[in-house]
Amino acid sequence: MATAPTPVSHPSSPVPSLAAVPTPAHEPSTRWLLGILLVVALLPRLVVFFLNENLYGDAVVRTELAERWLREPHLITAYGDGAYQFGPLHLYLVGVALSVFDREVAGRVVSLLFGVLSVVPLFALTRRLFGWREGVVAGLAFAAWGMHLQFSTTAGSEAVSLFFMLAAFALYAEAVDENRFAPLFQAALMLNLACALRYDAWMYIPLLCVALVFSSQDKVAALTRAVGFGLACLPFPLLWMQGNELMHGDPFFPVKAVEDFHRNWVLSSAGSGAAIGWRVQQLFFWPGVALLTLSPGVALLGMVGMVKAWKARPDTRWLVAAAVVPTAYFTFRAVVLLNFVPLGRFTVTQLVVLPVFVAFGFAALVGSKGEGLRKAVVGVTAVLAVALPVAMGLFTFHAEGRLQDSLRPVSPTSTNPVPVMRVADFVKEQVAAKGGAVALDDDPSYMDLQVAFFSGLPEERIARVRWDTFRKRLAEARPEVLVRFDQGSLVKDPGVKLEGRTLTLDGVGYEEVEGFTAPLHVYRRRD
Repeated sequence: MATAPTPVSHPSSPVPSLAAVPTPAHEPSTRWLLGILLVVALLPRLVVFFLNENLYGDAVVRTELAERWLREPHLITAYGDGAYQFGPLHLYLVGVALSVFDREVAGRVVSLLFGVLSVVPLFALTRRLFGWREGVVAGLAFAAWGMHLQFSTTAGSEAVSLFFMLAAFALYAEAVDENRFAPLFQAALMLNLACALRYDAWMYIPLLCVALVFSSQDKVAALTRAVGFGLACLPFPLLWMQGNELMHGDPFFPVKAVEDFHRNWVLSSAGSGAAIGWRVQQLFFWPGVALLTLSPGVALLGMVGMVKAWKARPDTRWLVAAAVVPTAYFTFRAVVLLNFVPLGRFTVTQLVVLPVFVAFGFAALVGSKGEGLRKAVVGVTAVLAVALPVAMGLFTFHAEGRLQDSLRPVSPTSTNPVPVMRVADFVKEQVAAKGGAVALDDDPSYMDLQVAFFSGLPEERIARVRWDTFRKRLAEARPEVLVRFDQGSLVKDPGVKLEGRTLTLDGVGYEEVEGFTAPLHVYRRRD
């Protein structure tokens, strides 16, 4: 990914340049600037790395699937071949990390590596479009991005996917700016890798192809670039579709499985009525997450910069469209079609574009104003960018409550509910350490997955109600401890009888253990 000096061929802009700091005669060393930005991005992520736990983004499921792949390494070709609704590349990366690190750390190390490195393509992209100082501003805003701090320190795929998307954007910008094919094909390679990580990356193939059609006044050259780029983006999607066609009879089987899940989720969340309140909430979801996680100053300056750049800098319109079009698409589905539930982690590729335009937005808004006002805006923006994620992280860290639960998915800190970890620690110390086994109820909020993961027990020593192998594992492992959830389906099993503090499962009696709180209950088998 080249970082050539900022081109001077852009059309002149009526928007004043950033004037808070005098422009030096020579640009500082790019390596020095990137070194500083890498350190600034790494430090806060290292702090929360030792505090965070795998919770959101299907982090524990991804790790368990990567463990299965590591036991039997193979090329994953379809949904049912071991990836399910997840991208196969992430399982490979976590699987390799598992050969070196503990299961609770491996996926998080992968996220940390790619999360910190993401500042490199972000700087390259911003520097090419606006200049090195704007690139530094974007990197600093990114380093303080609270939601990304969580993604960089837990085992979801968001941080890894975002690295490849930013690399694709930076190389794409280089190709358009220098009118060269080589970086365009490199951008297509990065986009292939992003598609192998997350399905939301697939929509950028047609979007960036269309943008290429309008990238030059020479329509033949523009169309040639668009066709070449589009073809270069297709290898992974076509191979993945073929694998699913062969295994499941439908090339879009994984996408349809995810779509069905979201439809059912909408019904359980919004109900079957008009759901006016739910629709309004989703209408403002993307800007709300931007203001809450990037901080109001960074988000608003970035939005102003995008609007101003659309008018004054036509060469940046493709990047504005890369943020706005997916946001509009997902919002339409959530608000009008009622077939999609947005989550904070779904917004990451669109929101990362905002830091690119922060300095440009600042220049457009207050660049020609007095020095005092400019300094005040910079100071307030910087303080909010740091203070807001710190406050949110402290507020949600090992804290229970409705508001904490609502903010935790986008907070810098990600911690499991205290009652869940208390049970997991008990199983780890009293069962796993002694070579025992456990019977595990299922939970509507999937907390049974957390108990299983943090218990440290191998799969063959956990009889999970969630699995269709429950009875088989129950007979083989003869678990001495049983974990039940208040809303679990275990008590509905015809082989289960619950009387006070005694639970009988297939004729085997279990007595409840003191010291645990609802909705979890722990039982020990009678001798």
